[in-house]
Order: sequence, then structure tokens, then C-alpha cells
Amino acid sequence: MKVMDSAFARGFAKMADDGWQLRFHERNGGNLSYRIPAEEIEAVREDLNLTGDFLPIGTEVPGLAGEFFMVTGSGKYFSNVLAAPEENCCIIEVDEKGERYRVVWGLTKGGRPTSELPTHLMNHEVKKQASGGRSRVIYHCHPVNVIALSCVLPLTDRDFTLALWQNMTECPVVYGEGVGVVPWMVCGGRDIALATVEKIKSYNVVVWAQHGIFCAGADFDETFGLAHTVEKSAEIYVKVASMTAGETRRQVITRENFIELKNSEEFKGLYINPEFLK
Repeated sequence: MKVMDSAFARGFAKMADDGWQLRFHERNGGNLSYRIPAEEIEAVREDLNLTGDFLPIGTEVPGLAGEFFMVTGSGKYFSNVLAAPEENCCIIEVDEKGERYRVVWGLTKGGRPTSELPTHLMNHEVKKQASGGRSRVIYHCHPVNVIALSCVLPLTDRDFTLALWQNMTECPVVYGEGVGVVPWMVCGGRDIALATVEKIKSYNVVVWAQHGIFCAGADFDETFGLAHTVEKSAEIYVKVASMTAGETRRQVITRENFIELKNSEEFKGLYINPEFLK
């Protein structure tokens, strides 16, 4: 089977286009990666070039040794992925030590995987272990309203989580663990990768101040839906703030409401981070 005949590659391209359509990606902003199951790789193996040279990842991810990933390319535009995925994306193979990678498909007009590849792989390694292998997608995007909030809210997990949760009931339902926050840091480097790893151990969404969000999930729908839900709540917050002109907000979902939601028959077993209910 050809790579682009596979369900995973079509889903990858669709998610990239969904992000573009929602204006989450200006120019070449953002990146996406998918840890490909062994059976999906076997189905497209005939379309892969497994003879190329391995290159340093820039970090060590032994927990991902031998794994394959589909990733967007460095400097590539999400607006072009659906029309020409083989030019703007690639499949990489990680070596047996988790120290190097090689491109085995894609980037037909040249280039390399996203400059955030070390960050993606380090976080994939953490989420793979924490989820028992369930987590497969890492998505970084630049949603306008989340970035706007990072310019005005205190950059703490608690402040950001409550600001988002209190606008819309779906928020604690979709991401009951809350969101983590990383202050502004130079992107693409090891420092921001390590800071994100620490946060993603506890959360599936990490806000990068004045930059965007970094999300993890089991599949394309779950991960994109998570990013979309966070951004929608941020948009509500921005609109309410503009209507109240800085006055105290009159109606929000309260601590008592969160507890009622958690204890309701309809959402029995729902996890809502108790640290944010104190």
C-alpha cells in the first residue's frame, strides 16, 4: 500500500488542514507528529526507503527505539499539507538506541522534519509510558485567544486552568486534569523541551506563553478536539472580558459547580484535578 492510501496518512493530512482552516497556523507556524503503530507501518512498508543514513535527533529517547513517526516538515506550511503531503511531511524511523533518526518517506522537494522534533519525541516518550502506549499524537499550534490570555493571566497552572474551566462546562469534562503553563522560552531548544516534558507528565495540554499550545492525545480527533476546546474557552474569556471592561465577572462555573459535576450521575467517575478545587 502507498503511504497516502493509508487511513493514518489521510487522517494526518486532514488534521493539519483542520488546524489551518481554524487559523491555528500562520505561515509555517506549528507542527504535528504521529507515532505509527507497527501494523500500520507494515501495511505501507513497500513505499518506504529504509536505506538512508541516520542523523542525530539532538536528544536521547530510548523509549522510542525502533518506532516510526509521521511528522510535518521544518518551514513547511500547514496550508499546503492536504494538497501535497509528500512534499510537506515525512515519515521518520528512530534507530535502535533512540539517538538518531532517518527519513524513510516524504519531503520529496527537500527539507527536514520539524525543528521541534526533539521536543515532540521527548514528549512522545513520556506520554507513551504514562498512557500505557495509548497516546500517539503530539500537536503544537498557535491559537489566537490562548496566546492573548498568556499576555494577561498569571502564568500558573492554577490560574490558567480556572480561567478556562469557568467559562464552559465541556472544559473540565474534556481536560479534567487542567492545563500546564510554561513561561516564554526560546522555541526549538532543549530547555523548552525539558520544561514541557515536566508539565506533560501531569497534563495533556501545555500552554507556551506568547507562543501557543502543545497537546497530546490518543488519535487525531481526540487531540485536535482538545486543542479546539481549549481555544474556544479562551475565546469566550476574551469576549467576556471585552464586555465587562475589566469589571468582576458576574457568572462563572464555581468550585461548588465543579464538585456537583464530578459527583453527578451523568458524569460518574469524571476526574477533575482536586488541586484546582481547593
